[in-house]
Amino acid sequence: MATESEPLLSRAHGSEYPPGSLSCRGVQVGPAATARHDLCIDQAVVFIEDAIQYRSIYHRMDASSMWLYRLYYSRACQRALGFAIFLILALAFLETPSSFTRTSDVRYRSPPWQPPCGLTESLEALCLLVFLADVSVKCYLVGRAQFQKNLWLLAYLVVLIVSFVDWSVSLSLSCQEPLRVRRLLRPFFLLQNSSMMKKTLKCIQWSLPQMASVGLLLTLHLCVFTMFGMLLFTVGEKDEVQDKERLAYFRNLPEALTSLLVLLTTANNPDVMIPAYSKNRAYAIFFIVFTLIGSLFLMNLLTAIIYNQFRGYLMKSLQTSLLRRRLGTRAAYEVLSFVARQAGDTPEAVGVKPQDLLQVLQKAELGSSHRQAIMEKVHAYDGRPLLAVEFQKLFDEVDKSVIREHPPRPQYQSPFLQTAQFLFSHSYFEYLGNLVALGNLVTICVFLVLDADLLPRDRDDFVLGILNYVFILYYLLELLLKVFALGPRGYLSYPSNVFDGLLTIVLLVLEISTLAVYRFPHPGWKPEMLGLLSLWDMTRLVNMFIVFRFLRIIPNMKPTAMVASTIVVLVQNLRAFGGILLVVYYVFAIVGISLFQGTIVAPPGNSSLGPANSSAPCGSFEQLEYWANNFDDFAAALITLWNVMVVNNWQVFLDAYRRHAGPWSKVYFVLWWLVSSVIWVNLFLALLLENFFHWWDKQPVAEMQETTYQMSVELMFRDTLEEPKEEELMERLRRHPHLQLCR
Repeated sequence: MATESEPLLSRAHGSEYPPGSLSCRGVQVGPAATARHDLCIDQAVVFIEDAIQYRSIYHRMDASSMWLYRLYYSRACQRALGFAIFLILALAFLETPSSFTRTSDVRYRSPPWQPPCGLTESLEALCLLVFLADVSVKCYLVGRAQFQKNLWLLAYLVVLIVSFVDWSVSLSLSCQEPLRVRRLLRPFFLLQNSSMMKKTLKCIQWSLPQMASVGLLLTLHLCVFTMFGMLLFTVGEKDEVQDKERLAYFRNLPEALTSLLVLLTTANNPDVMIPAYSKNRAYAIFFIVFTLIGSLFLMNLLTAIIYNQFRGYLMKSLQTSLLRRRLGTRAAYEVLSFVARQAGDTPEAVGVKPQDLLQVLQKAELGSSHRQAIMEKVHAYDGRPLLAVEFQKLFDEVDKSVIREHPPRPQYQSPFLQTAQFLFSHSYFEYLGNLVALGNLVTICVFLVLDADLLPRDRDDFVLGILNYVFILYYLLELLLKVFALGPRGYLSYPSNVFDGLLTIVLLVLEISTLAVYRFPHPGWKPEMLGLLSLWDMTRLVNMFIVFRFLRIIPNMKPTAMVASTIVVLVQNLRAFGGILLVVYYVFAIVGISLFQGTIVAPPGNSSLGPANSSAPCGSFEQLEYWANNFDDFAAALITLWNVMVVNNWQVFLDAYRRHAGPWSKVYFVLWWLVSSVIWVNLFLALLLENFFHWWDKQPVAEMQETTYQMSVELMFRDTLEEPKEEELMERLRRHPHLQLCR
């Protein structure tokens, strides 16, 4: 057998390959050489796919492992994993206590349907088995050494073990156990499956010391002013009656601390100040100074600190993505250049042969347009080997989305039809349609104002019904004229036309249904309800679709279109942060159900609440009829947490649960306020500003490229990112546990 050259890719020291696995060695003749050549091609394919998807390349590279790796990251497997995560999180709505009731109001809520024991547990077992397969595949692919160092994988395994144990306990107790620990662990499955969420958590961890310093200042601020308030509003010897301020807000130390904590969010301002201010105007100074220092200075200082910590978060994330892209493409380059050397090329012909790269591109999971663009550039080299820099720049095409050209318009021979086509495809015709839509919206607003104080049976829908018919007929005419001018395919090639046309068809169907059921409108048109919807319900539904259709103006207004496109990009970039909020909501909702389920009970006289409400203190939970805000099921808990996060009237929740569940319930709600309103909202604001400033500054660049292609966020900021140095890339490749380089 021919002497083998020094291996480029082979089994690293300490790594474990299955018997008979192939490594990329320099065998120049025979079937073994062909097999190993194919293995090297497959390795390059995997590296390219890792680079395109910004995945880590630190995994096994033998033939069977790569087959498993590509199967794991296939669209079907990833969708199955995503569905399993969704399903196990959604089980909280179905499990006892079930959320399947029409309302969460304890006065009107009917007994919910409770699933039989074993139904949700069976679905949960299927999900856990999927996760067990997921962690097993990941552990095998990264190898034992990497698995032992990866805290996320270790935690994944521990969470699965605890979940299976708790699941077994649940079945042994016939699903009657008071607490299910595994419910609290379910959000972990969402966290571990998102690299962006892990990065965001790491950034939050970096920000915690600075946030803790401001939190300490806030705590000191609250404590000092609480003691001042207790001393200031105490009952003196000469006071004939009890101090109203002390009786209402400073009765004792916990009440005083709670009152000022709520004032920090301005939720009880000026209520907390009025009793003392009515007695002596000088007392207002105490509350104004407290609000200035706490709300306007310390809280905004917290926002500034968090923004400073997260400034550059987007760029750091993009820099990491760029490093993974370059590392994956460089690994593929090294593999293919080794293949070229082993094929007998002269040492001077350093680089990657185009035919090898074309073979890799044919096998890689890549969009057809991107594959075609890269292949065209490869063919431009006329068979010359590609250098590392040239090879790297080829894959910048992946960040470009070619704008699909609109189909050619129909060709009409008649001069009259040509003129009509020109008129109805002109932008002024679009402006006319927007003006008509605005007129339709104005008429709806006028009738809403005129009929605001009338009951549905007293309204005359004749005029509005006639106007809606006229406007919808115009919308249909506009749709047909655009199809005539642009052609069916050309009309559908514009997203705004698809949106407009779909709503026009829906409106037309609704109007035809109204005509079929309630006949043509006439003065005094008040027919009896027929079918599923009354005439008033049909009219409301039509008007809602008309209002929604008015959003068609957004693409036609350049400043509005820029803001809208920026918002879309912001939503995409903040998905990981939204996922963390979902995790926090999920955990607090499960804890809230465990602590407060059944705490809020229906008042006496459930069918007639007038006496109960009149006897309740003004501004209390009972008087405001907040009965739907409870923790009796998962959906109700989420809404209750949302209402507390907004902090409007959140003191009502503090007081109600203090009375019904005990004073320690305040700890739960204050912790939720700290996590959601203080930390999360400020983090969201910091990330929003960071993303908005960077994206808005890059808008002119995107507009310059609009005629040829659309750029991804990574490519748009490529000129501001630092390119990884070759030494850094090669050093990282040398540290690959399953990859060995010899240059």
